[in-house]
Amino acid sequence: MSTGLPEQWPRLLADIGGSNARFALETAPGVIEDIEVLPCAGYPTLLDAVRAYLDLAGARAVAHAAFGIANPVLGDWVQMTNHHWAFSIEATRQALGLTTLLVINDFTALALALPHLPASELLRIGGGEAEAGAPLALIGPGTGLGVSALIPFPGGHAPLSGEGGHVGFAPFDEREADIWLYAMRRFGHVSAERLLSGSGIPLIYQALCERAGETAAALDPAEVTARGLSGACPRCRETLEVFCGMLGGAAANLALNLGARGGVYLGGGIVPRLRGFFEQSPFRRRFEDKGRMSGYLAAIPVYLIVSSYPALPGVAAHLAAELAKARARPRAHPDDGAAGE
Repeated sequence: MSTGLPEQWPRLLADIGGSNARFALETAPGVIEDIEVLPCAGYPTLLDAVRAYLDLAGARAVAHAAFGIANPVLGDWVQMTNHHWAFSIEATRQALGLTTLLVINDFTALALALPHLPASELLRIGGGEAEAGAPLALIGPGTGLGVSALIPFPGGHAPLSGEGGHVGFAPFDEREADIWLYAMRRFGHVSAERLLSGSGIPLIYQALCERAGETAAALDPAEVTARGLSGACPRCRETLEVFCGMLGGAAANLALNLGARGGVYLGGGIVPRLRGFFEQSPFRRRFEDKGRMSGYLAAIPVYLIVSSYPALPGVAAHLAAELAKARARPRAHPDDGAAGE
């Protein structure tokens, strides 16, 4: 029985990271338009950023919205881990005059998008053929380290929503143990995200300089990356090699934990910028270097997501599914003493 929720288009979509917020309007099922990328640092609050986007898009009336955000979503209050924005979901819904506002983890949204990504937006990095009906793993370094998965069940898929980027980092060899020790002295607990993220790139570079008895230059992530890719700085080049190797080890651990024979997907904003270098980096070698499980991992394909806005279809799919559930719920009868929807 219908709840009376309107189909209303367009729907507001967002993919909010620690650095940038990507907004769009879904104007019909699967039709995503008016994409804008706004820097999070340019707006005091999420509400300010949403209103700025709606102004840019022509301030069309919107009833339903869904946001993916780089953060755990455990209730109404959201405090971002890698940015200062904090907000109440319900208060934001009311302030924007929305009927529906859904907020989910950004990598949960990206996991939901995986079945919708065309082959042209995926770059295969080794392995055999994906096994139908097997779990799909997802990992991606950006401002932080996102981790998720898509678990098949009869008739669909279920995304995993967790904080796997914050598991403890496990060194592979003596060099990585020295990097871990350098980070531990500075920060205490060393998560995978501490090293496999934008801020992790200069941290690895500084640790390698100390290990070599060199003075580290004051380089930001983009500078380390540019100098490494160009070959202008051998230590920066080594930093990128170590980073890719660490990512290979982390991706393999995730694949083993999940039995992800459906494939491992690489998201986030960093690895696509390393194309050309990444394919020849230590990533795949480290992915398969797991002793007795090396053959198991060698069969698993890895796909680098090269889409510009890959999470938005997942956000749209989540919103559509939740609206369909709401419409399918029986409405309360006035005589029942309960308010209808």
